[in-house]
Amino acid sequence: MREFKSMLYKSMEDPQLDLAELENTVRLLIELEPDSDPVWHYLNIQNHRVRGLFEKCTIDYEAQMELLHNEIQERAQSDARWRQIQQESNKCLGVDSSEWDSLAVDSQQLYMTGEEVDALRGRYISRLTAVLIHHIPAFWRLALSVFSGKFAKGTASSVHVDSDLNAKHTQRSEDKATDVKFSSHSLEEVTTMVHGTINAYEVKVHNTFREFEESNILRPYMSDAIKEIAKACQALEGKEFSPSIAIKTLRALHFEITKVHVFRLCSWMRVASEEIAKEEMWIPLSTLERNKSPYAISYLPIAFREMISSAMDRIQAMIHNLTTEVNKSDDMLDHVQEIQDSVRIGFLNCFLDFAGYLERIGTEVCQASSNKEDGHLQNGFLYGYEGELHGLHSGVAIADPHRRLLVVLSNIGYCKDELARGLYTKYMHIWMTYRERNEQNTDVRDLVSSFSALEEKVLENYTYAKSNLIRTAALNYLLDSGIQWGSAPSVKGIRDATIELIQSLVAVHAEVFSGAKPLLEKTMGILVEGLIDTFLSLFHENKAKHKAKHLKSFDMNGFCQLMLELEYIETVLHSYFSPAALESLKALQGLLLEKTCETASESVENPGHHRRSTKGSEDAISDDRQQGSSISPDDLIALAQQYSTELLEGELERTRLNISCFMEASLQPNSVPAAQKPSYSSFQKSVSSPHYRRQQTVNSPSFSRHRRR
Repeated sequence: MREFKSMLYKSMEDPQLDLAELENTVRLLIELEPDSDPVWHYLNIQNHRVRGLFEKCTIDYEAQMELLHNEIQERAQSDARWRQIQQESNKCLGVDSSEWDSLAVDSQQLYMTGEEVDALRGRYISRLTAVLIHHIPAFWRLALSVFSGKFAKGTASSVHVDSDLNAKHTQRSEDKATDVKFSSHSLEEVTTMVHGTINAYEVKVHNTFREFEESNILRPYMSDAIKEIAKACQALEGKEFSPSIAIKTLRALHFEITKVHVFRLCSWMRVASEEIAKEEMWIPLSTLERNKSPYAISYLPIAFREMISSAMDRIQAMIHNLTTEVNKSDDMLDHVQEIQDSVRIGFLNCFLDFAGYLERIGTEVCQASSNKEDGHLQNGFLYGYEGELHGLHSGVAIADPHRRLLVVLSNIGYCKDELARGLYTKYMHIWMTYRERNEQNTDVRDLVSSFSALEEKVLENYTYAKSNLIRTAALNYLLDSGIQWGSAPSVKGIRDATIELIQSLVAVHAEVFSGAKPLLEKTMGILVEGLIDTFLSLFHENKAKHKAKHLKSFDMNGFCQLMLELEYIETVLHSYFSPAALESLKALQGLLLEKTCETASESVENPGHHRRSTKGSEDAISDDRQQGSSISPDDLIALAQQYSTELLEGELERTRLNISCFMEASLQPNSVPAAQKPSYSSFQKSVSSPHYRRQQTVNSPSFSRHRRR
């Protein structure tokens, strides 16, 4: 009898044992030994089997990992031998092998972070999940059947006993058919048993998931592992498949693993942003590549956008799965909102980090520019290396520091105007479920504000660099153009020096128009205002310098010549003249009028010191008028207005091709805009004092860059 019972217990260990055979075995064991608990024995066997299958998966996984490590070590040794052979060969050939040496890395570490190891981890999690899904629902259904009285119900009612000796026992068996108890244990104990098995699964999966390499975060291994856990949650969901505490544990595991993956993605985005910023190639994209953006950006913002989209698309899918789980279990709501807020903060920080990297690139370009010459300046006109104007051309690498700075400006403007707002709008639904609309608007404003501040800083550096070139052009124009303002020839029109001065601004216009068109008006406004300020500063600076002879005196011809050219500059650049620039121009005209009146007064008081011109009868007449006492500010202004009326429109037409970028209408014949009459009356009265505007000083040779902030 003892051997028979042992055989029956042994049969319970058969994994192929079906339910009918189990019921018969349990019935026989209870009849042979009424105080025994074969059902609980069978449940323990099944629980140990599941645990044993988990351990078998672990042992197989560790064995496979060891084999893989050995293979990796063999590869590393092979690579090391190959590098050694190459180095020895290079030494024999006299080749410098320093580059090979610099590439020597720990091959074992390189391969250990490879895809092979993560693929093995993913298969391990998949096997653990398969064991759980295959065994736990059947195990739990059996337990429910046992403790609900449905187990062996049909078998117990079909028991037949022929002898009268067993009649009473037969009646007792039929009563058990309706209310039978096959185990002295409770369903709560089975629940604890299942929960322990789920915990074992949880520990193994959680530890393995944390071992996934972040370098493979965009590979499917982590996301596939999360899908496996979600599959387990779905398979065990429902009272008939697992106890409620088991599904709760699995959901907590699913949430925790998803949280780890999301946080890793957020961290990876910030790391990837820094890596992307190191790969600036300084090659502007074509119009199609940048989707017709007015900013001639490099590939940097596009790579950043693709990286953000790649990570956020994965986060979006995982958050969607979590919110679906929240609808089934409200106790996870606070945790999901925590993840959503972390994603939002990570997203915003990623943009701020990228802005910082762009700022660093701009600083490096400025430092590189300060170590070189400011550019190739020929007669006040910025040329390229082959004597031609250069803007930003797609597909052509840029070496010039100024144009590189413009690329940085373009990248910043693109992020500010298009990328930040576009990506935020695309992904804001991830966290918008618990945030108010005004809070979302605040996020966008903060991003735009950060890029705007950076744009101002880089634009300041760019305009400062260009202002030095324009200052050189202004020096050539006023001091080195071959004219003596105190004994100038009669006014015939605009001098070539004026056109060359305008061309320095044309060069900047071409760069900004092709590179960062939305910043064109602002940039040109800064430079035009700076040009007028530079004229003023030159007048004051040259009063006490060795070059003072150039601006020490102005005769009537010099006054009219310069006034005509200033009005020409104002007319050509009128769309970029700010109110401050107009005020500076009026001050300059007033200073010029004052200087001319002082020169006329000195020539009357000291006629012997005035050298008479011998350039012709017209010049002689002019000299006679200058030496007379009847020269007044009104006469000078009237004469300047007369020259403007006679010459300005014709000069605009003559030079229309040179200034076409500023005055597009001038390309069409007979469509040159009428010259604006100078507002000479605005500074005429102030010339009554011989000390007009002498108190004005300009501290820096370069014009102020802070006036337009």
